[in-house]
Amino acid sequence: MIPVIVVGALGKMGRETVKALAQSPDCQLIGAIARQHLGEDIGEVLGLGALEIPITQDLEVMLAQGAQEEHPAVMVDFTHPRVVYDHVRSSIAYGVRPVVGTTGLTPSQIHELAVFADKASTGCVLAPNFSIGMILMQQAAIAASRFYDHVEIIELHHNQKADAPSGTAIKTAEMLSDLGKTYNPSQKPETEHYPGARGAIVGENIRLHSVRLPGLLAHQEVIFGTAGEVYRLRHDTSDRACYMPGVLLAIRRVLGLKCLVYGLEKLL
Repeated sequence: MIPVIVVGALGKMGRETVKALAQSPDCQLIGAIARQHLGEDIGEVLGLGALEIPITQDLEVMLAQGAQEEHPAVMVDFTHPRVVYDHVRSSIAYGVRPVVGTTGLTPSQIHELAVFADKASTGCVLAPNFSIGMILMQQAAIAASRFYDHVEIIELHHNQKADAPSGTAIKTAEMLSDLGKTYNPSQKPETEHYPGARGAIVGENIRLHSVRLPGLLAHQEVIFGTAGEVYRLRHDTSDRACYMPGVLLAIRRVLGLKCLVYGLEKLL
């Protein structure tokens, strides 16, 4: 059994993760970190029945416990960009393998964590998105980029998302940029009457647009265009349960890593 600590256990993704772990045949929840319902059983709070895991906000204590487990422990983090960097550093320091879905880390922070994980020979997975469908969409976008020079990305999320643009959209733009071509060659000078109207420029001149509205969950479009046609890729999620196969895959695979891996596609 893989011992797992969930940080942000009462958040939307944390709740789904706890449910998935409770049903997993090879994972065992040993800690639930949150700021509400302290001392209460996480299973009872989530309506799963008693799991005998009291909610706590003391991450250091739980990491110390994870470090003493017979088998290597994993920390799953779905919290906030303000705190996730410190969480990951602490987890690596204790020898507990981090699996992180929180986005908003800067490139320099990711680099620093990669160096730290490498020195500690400790596996770490940072994944902007745990959906298998999203990974397939990104691979389709890479294939399409061979034939199109013009592309824009639109990401749409619920209005409680803390960061913009989404980590998934940034990752998609980075993957396209890594192919060695510059997109959207200028046709004629543009004027933005309102700053930001054309979106942010990410990577090799890729326009990226963010939408935040209640009623949305997580959605992304990659739109390619050329003379006479538009090729549109879209991925939609309607339930956060779709991320759980990817989360469980990362939990299992991080145990065999000795370094930081950025992106779920590298584990497939």
